[in-house]
Order: sequence, then structure tokens, then C-alpha cells
Amino acid sequence: MNTRSYDIVIIGSGAGGGAVAQELSSLCREAGLRIAVLEKGPKLRDEEFTGGELEMSRAIYEDGGGFLTADGAMTLAFGSAYGGSTVVYTGTSLLPPPRVIEHWNVPGLAHEEITRRAQKFIQQNNVHLLEEPLINDNNRLFVEGCRKLGWRAEQFPVNVKGCRGSSLCNLGCPNQAKQGTNRVQLPRAEQNGVEVVTRCEVLRIAGKSVVARVTEKSADGKGEPSSWPSGDHRINAKAIVLSAGAIHSPALLLRSGFERALPRLGHGFTSHPAFILVAEHPRPITNFVGHPKSFYLDQFAASDRFILETCMYFPFVTAKSLAGFGPEHSSFLRAFPRLQMILVLACDHIDEHNRVTIDSAGRPVVHYRCTPQVAQSLVSGAVASAKIFFAAGASRVHLPVAPSPTLTAADAARLDALAADCRFVPGKTAVSAAHLQGGCGMGRSPQDSVTDSRGRVHGHPGLFVADASLFPNSVEINPYLTIMALADRVAETIREEWQALQ
Repeated sequence: MNTRSYDIVIIGSGAGGGAVAQELSSLCREAGLRIAVLEKGPKLRDEEFTGGELEMSRAIYEDGGGFLTADGAMTLAFGSAYGGSTVVYTGTSLLPPPRVIEHWNVPGLAHEEITRRAQKFIQQNNVHLLEEPLINDNNRLFVEGCRKLGWRAEQFPVNVKGCRGSSLCNLGCPNQAKQGTNRVQLPRAEQNGVEVVTRCEVLRIAGKSVVARVTEKSADGKGEPSSWPSGDHRINAKAIVLSAGAIHSPALLLRSGFERALPRLGHGFTSHPAFILVAEHPRPITNFVGHPKSFYLDQFAASDRFILETCMYFPFVTAKSLAGFGPEHSSFLRAFPRLQMILVLACDHIDEHNRVTIDSAGRPVVHYRCTPQVAQSLVSGAVASAKIFFAAGASRVHLPVAPSPTLTAADAARLDALAADCRFVPGKTAVSAAHLQGGCGMGRSPQDSVTDSRGRVHGHPGLFVADASLFPNSVEINPYLTIMALADRVAETIREEWQALQ
């Protein structure tokens, strides 16, 4: 086993790890510190982002985008690459509602601080409202349908620069327009002297060391080879920052035996379960040209706990999202150039069943059940989406929670009555989640949390968490900016306490 020594080791390179790496990187020059970021996934060259749906899913998603919950009823989508999930999401950049942070009730953490810290990353990552030419028919129809219903659709701020409207955001952006940590924070950190090691999976934490395994690049695989030789490595460090995400950070601590002193480890997992709805219009619309996710509707988030977002997914994901088989299923896919799409997200809250564990080999296992509230939120969101579709002029709607999933314009007037017969049944409707949160929640003590309000793991000086696993409950929106704001807070804490950590 190779042995190496660094001052600070950061595990993961996504929104949390990238932000921490950038904020601490000046210590490399100012104080001569050695800092390493260990990333499980590969670093792809620009020309390797081809936009091919299946090809890119295999290259930059965990399990090719097919990581399943323990019961197989929900797909969890998260990145495994240089830049983490910032490589594979659409760039939407929202601040959390004040009521969410108030409900978290984390000592010393206020909404004002989250907002203030996030401003730095809003500027760095060029977060802005999308220009009109990049707003396609799919998004305009959503706005039009909401307006006719008296609902107000809001525009997403997005972190793009030079967007060419390829609509391939979820597949890694072939035009290098999306400003994730792979484009902004990690390159800045490396320029200051931080070392980023890819294809490096951390197996366990042992005191002030981590044990990691570097794998070779396969002959036909995408991405650059690792800068370290393949094999096992022990890396000693004075400070360790877990930024491996809401699945891998809890799993790593569980593999390392931390659950004995931290009974809440792995608990509090939330995910915003979501599914795609489609509707056919009588004419072709621009749907897969332009930015796919430009508007959302959140006025029902507090009352009915759902959010609607515009979206556009390519044929494979669309096909698996449609209920049923045979001619009816096929007819919607053949109508692809005329399809409008809406993503329904449930604002789930913590449930004692929903948690991250590990199997006998130490691999992460996510236990998740849809509570009655989540099921009702998905149904309510689906019916609201159908209303938007028909108000926007759709000729037929695919509503997988309805007794008969295909509705025509003649059904528009009876949607409220139909809602009583709609049912969400896990395993029968294709559900996915990409806003993975919790598992190492912040709190007051080891009895109610895994870390304190500054991301310090209770009882383990020098061990920190800086990713979405810190969230004590659902953030109810895309977590990207909230993660970066909390990571900035963790980095500041490490700076302030550095002398004591040595």
C-alpha cells in the first residue's frame, strides 16, 4: 500500500468539495499547505462530452444513472466525475426559502448567512436569467398555461456562459457552457496548488488517515487516467472533509464504524421524488432546442408540497417514464417533436424509514418509501400539470397516475373530479430523484445529529462534512447554491481553526 501525507484531504469534487477546495486553496501559497481532492469518477476531456444519451450516462453518472433504492422503486441520479453532480444537472441556481432554514432550526445558521455566502458563487458561476432566444416553446407553453390558470411561473436563474441551446445539460454540456465546479472552482483550486486525483475511491476513514483505491482507465473508457498509480493508498491528513454527497458521505462513515457514537448517521435522507409528464400538441414545438429548464412553479410548495419545473429528456428517459406498453406507449414516442414536458417534484420531509445504510460489502444502500403525503403531492402535481398542458393547447396528456393514462382535451373540464381517482403506486410509475439530501445532518449533539452547525463531525476533531448530507431536512429546491454556501462556511471554519487542528 502506498502512503502519502497531506495537510487537508477533501473527498469529492462536486458543489461542496469544489467550493471547499477553492476557498482553502490560497493556503497552498500562503502557508505551504498540501491539499488533495479525491474524486471517484474520471475527468473527461472537452471533446469527450458528445451528448450521446446512453454513452454519456455510462461515463459520468453513478451506475450509469441507474442507482436504485433498496426496493427498486426509485432511480437516484447523481454524478461520478470531476465536478460531481454539477456536471450533470441543468444549472438551475436558487436560494432556499427563508421558512426552510427557519424550520431546520440549526443553532447559529440564518437564512441571511446562506444568502450572503451564496452571492460569491452566484457571481463566480455567472448565474443569471436566460436570454429570450434560448427560451423554447416547451418553456413558453408552460408559462402560457400557468398564466391562463392564474398561476405565476417564475424563471430559473441558471449558471451558464455562452449557452448554445443544445438542451444536453443533464449529459454534461458538450459546449462547456455550464459553469459547474469542473469549469470554475476546481481549475482555480488547481492553479493555486491543490491536487485533484481522479478515479480515486475512498474506502474508509481510519483516524487521521483515509484509505483509497485508484483504478486504471479501461481501454475503451472516457476520461484521463489518474495521476496516481492504480492500487490502494493510505493518505494521512490533519483535516478531512467529506463532500462525497448524500449517499456516499454517510456510507463512508458507516463503513468506518462511526455509527456507534453517532446514532443518527444515515438517517434523515430526503430526495424530492419526481416523475415526468408529457403532452402532445397538434403542431411541432421546439423542445429539445434551447435550454431545457427555464421556468418553475412553486406556489404550491408550502401547501401541497409539490413543485413543477419545465424539463426536456431525450428518448430513452422519456420512454421509461411513460406508463404502459404497446401502441399507446409507442404513439407518444412517435409524437416526440410535438411533446411538451413537465417535471413534478414532491417536497418530501424526513421519515424514519428513509435512510442510507451499507450492505455486507460496504456498498451504500438507500431505503426509501413514499409516505402518503409524498404520494398525494405527486398526484396533486400531476393533476396541476395536466391543467397547464390543456390550458396551453395540448391535444392529449399522458397522466400515469390516472386510471386510464391518456387524457384528451375533452377531459380538461373534469380534471378536479378525476383527481379523486388518481393514485400513485410506487413501482408502477417511474420515479427518479436527483436532489439527494441528508444522512449527516447538522444539529446540537451526537444524539440528534452527525455534525454541528459548522460541519464538524461530533467527537472527531479535524473531520468535517461539506455537502448536501448536512441538510437536517429537505431544502425544497435545487440544493446547489445551499451546498456551496454551507461549504464556504465549513472552509472558513477550517481556516479559523487550522492551528488547533495540527
